[in-house]
Amino acid sequence: MKISDGFDARRLRPKGPGHWGTRFATAIATVLVTTGVLLIMAGASGLIGHPDALGDLDATPTGAAVIAALGMSVLYIGIRLWRRCRRHRRQANGLSLSAHLMKKHD
Repeated sequence: MKISDGFDARRLRPKGPGHWGTRFATAIATVLVTTGVLLIMAGASGLIGHPDALGDLDATPTGAAVIAALGMSVLYIGIRLWRRCRRHRRQANGLSLSAHLMKKHD
């Protein structure tokens, strides 16, 4: 195949804007996951009989269960946000080729 003089390989991977927003959202997701894990551990600690983790918040089994459930929801939100950011970062680096030029997989 002949390469013409007007061919520029840099056009296949256009330089887009930076990924600072995605990186910042990934950092927030990491903090949410860490917070969720810590809340789950504090709730579990209150449920098994060591309510010293958060003071009066998990002194009762009901309070400890609420803290554990809150930790699970924060963990879920953090994981969803992290996966969404990761998918967004990977999707933006693809080649700018037409669909019919890509290799077909059976």
